[in-house]
Amino acid sequence: MTQGMLSEPTGSVTGAGALLSILRDGQARTRAELVQLTGLARSTVSQRLDALLTHQWIVPATDAISSGGRPATAFAFNQGARVVAAADLGATHARVAVTDLASNVLVERTADLPIDRGPEVTLGWLVDTLRDLLAETGGLLCGVGVGLPGPVEHISGRPVNPPIMPGWDGFPVPEWLGSRLGAPVLVDNDVNIMALGEHWAARPEVEHLVFVKIGTGIGCGIISERRLHRGAQGAAGDIGHIRVTSADVICRCGNIGCLEAVAGGASIASQLRKAGIQAENSRDVVGLVRAGNTQAVQFIRQAGREIGDVLASIVNFFNPSVIVIGGDIAEAGEHVLAGVREVIYSRSLPLATQHLSIRATELGDRAGVIGAAVMVIEAVLAPEAVDLTVSS
Repeated sequence: MTQGMLSEPTGSVTGAGALLSILRDGQARTRAELVQLTGLARSTVSQRLDALLTHQWIVPATDAISSGGRPATAFAFNQGARVVAAADLGATHARVAVTDLASNVLVERTADLPIDRGPEVTLGWLVDTLRDLLAETGGLLCGVGVGLPGPVEHISGRPVNPPIMPGWDGFPVPEWLGSRLGAPVLVDNDVNIMALGEHWAARPEVEHLVFVKIGTGIGCGIISERRLHRGAQGAAGDIGHIRVTSADVICRCGNIGCLEAVAGGASIASQLRKAGIQAENSRDVVGLVRAGNTQAVQFIRQAGREIGDVLASIVNFFNPSVIVIGGDIAEAGEHVLAGVREVIYSRSLPLATQHLSIRATELGDRAGVIGAAVMVIEAVLAPEAVDLTVSS
């Protein structure tokens, strides 16, 4: 079963859903304009507009002047027709939000929440928090999007052997949440939803983008031809467990020398503690960097170089036009970016880096919740899905 029952239903590409897709660009249009755009008969357009109005997917906008000189009603996408619940669950903290259908955040909440407490404790907190937020915003909930800090089988939405999530392997997250929240649930790896959020809200014009999250773990989300590339099972982009040849550190996954074990936030904090400097996690590391601690700056920059070494191969292989750096460690700013850039520009092919931009996320901590919302929005507003709702 496709996770959360937000599958890809079948339907006519000229149905009401296709009409709604035209209006989602934010521009109000009259019946006459929609007839011209679609080539459909005026009666057919009117019928489909009526169906969309009945289900509140669209609303009448300001009157326009028709070719006959009389006012003609224009119709616009109703981004407030439904609300979306979105959650970005990290290794040690969580961000939860409710958005409209344009991914605008209506209300949000953050909390320290260790993922290793297990699925029922973590998801129980999520259910309680979302209920509070939904009571605050009101509106009809159409779906829930969740990002998890580990491998997720996309079709089922279940975590698969996540190294930093004990007790989560195979847990039915969509079913567990859906039965309690009364809405379909979609689940993905956290860095995938960050890539979605960054592309949707900050860089929609970019066709090929790599989003790199550097936090407790390390991973990347891949946008190819403006679409998220998940791979066959959803494992694409898991660069945190690529071996760094110069390292012999044991990783939490059981292998030796993984990038995450060398350059992740937990690794940098461990290096600082060995140097006699107190640091428990990624946030502590960033705090030390901002305070001007010389060793913290050196460790952060070296971590950037190690990550850049792996990304240099990604650049040669995938040839993105933009690499976005996010996650807690990205808050160290130019210190980590400088290390990444240094190696990529020296190791990757000149053609691949000719127009390559490497920069920090524009969405900051919100990339994940916006991406989780986008994941749901794109499923709910797919033309075939809308056709099903208006015909039911």
